[in-house]
Amino acid sequence: MELREQALKMHKENRGKLAVESKVAISCAAELSLAYTPGVAEPCKEIAKNTEDVYQYTSKGNMVAVVTDGTAVLGLGDIGPEAALPVMEGKACLFKTFGGVDAFPICLNTKDPDEIVKTVQLIAPGFGGINLEDISAPRCFEIERRLIETLDIPVFHDDQHGTAVVVLAALINAAKCMGKTLEEIKTVISGAGAAGISICTLLMKAGVRDVILCDRGGAIYEGREGLNSAKAEIARVTNRRMVKGSLADALVDSDLLIGVSGPGIVDADMIRSMGEKPLVFALSNPTPEIMPDEAKDAGAYIVATGRSDFPNQINNLLVFPGIFKGALEARARHITEEMMIAAAYAIASCVSEEQRGPECIIPSVFDRTIAGVVAEAVKKYVD
Repeated sequence: MELREQALKMHKENRGKLAVESKVAISCAAELSLAYTPGVAEPCKEIAKNTEDVYQYTSKGNMVAVVTDGTAVLGLGDIGPEAALPVMEGKACLFKTFGGVDAFPICLNTKDPDEIVKTVQLIAPGFGGINLEDISAPRCFEIERRLIETLDIPVFHDDQHGTAVVVLAALINAAKCMGKTLEEIKTVISGAGAAGISICTLLMKAGVRDVILCDRGGAIYEGREGLNSAKAEIARVTNRRMVKGSLADALVDSDLLIGVSGPGIVDADMIRSMGEKPLVFALSNPTPEIMPDEAKDAGAYIVATGRSDFPNQINNLLVFPGIFKGALEARARHITEEMMIAAAYAIASCVSEEQRGPECIIPSVFDRTIAGVVAEAVKKYVD
């Protein structure tokens, strides 16, 4: 209750978390004539002759639109665009605070993918990048794909790819602690929504070979009835051993459990059934699939959660400020899987060999050097 009251008070007293601040002084006629009429006509004429000059004369090159329809907000679900606004404001604050990137919240009063795509296309001239946020699956896959295909600025769905990048970063260091390569890690992912499918895709791109995704119906395999288009597509490249049955069945002898599903669905017996030195990334928030203490008592070697009150927090804040910073500085048209993998290795590298261990496989989100390290890594993979 104390947290609730403090959060409400902070938001109410400040009337939100964002404000627009001028970069230039306008305190006399001379300054006004430069910032606005008649002087403003000069950059307008230059941009009209060459639209690429918009990056030289405006804030576009360091401005990201944080776009949502409010259908999958935090653990709250479909709460609508107005109720999503505090989260989008918060995301914009994090972009600026940790990456030096300006961002603005865009909350859309529609769930229609066609309308969302069209709206983002129409507002794109004012932004250097698009961060899609809290849009439910499987609609988010289509929306992101269409925007990537039609826009010439980076589009990044953070719920998918941000989570995937930090999970990969954590796994890079966890595998070193285990003494295994990524190729040797038998992985089970609980949750086959936007985050689960994206994590699976990126891990396999990075070298993980044996992955089983599970949804409410259990292990996903090629030919299973009732799969939506996204699940059917991922089923064609995962679970090549054709494991069937429940999440508990899939976990037997596995090395890694990644939970992006729901609270309390994993028990101690399931952890005990896993292989030697099991890794448990229980990322459901605020209540994970299994609490860290319970997982440790059941034999988990390394436990990570999405929470800040336990070691090894998997937090997208480690990714999105830096990946956009790098993409914007390099004027990238797209954020590619190669850039995401580079970002993951950059984040992992921020944990030194001396620091690395079961209680430290991922750096602190408050390490202000991370965005710069990620940005430099990302820029190397811009065409």
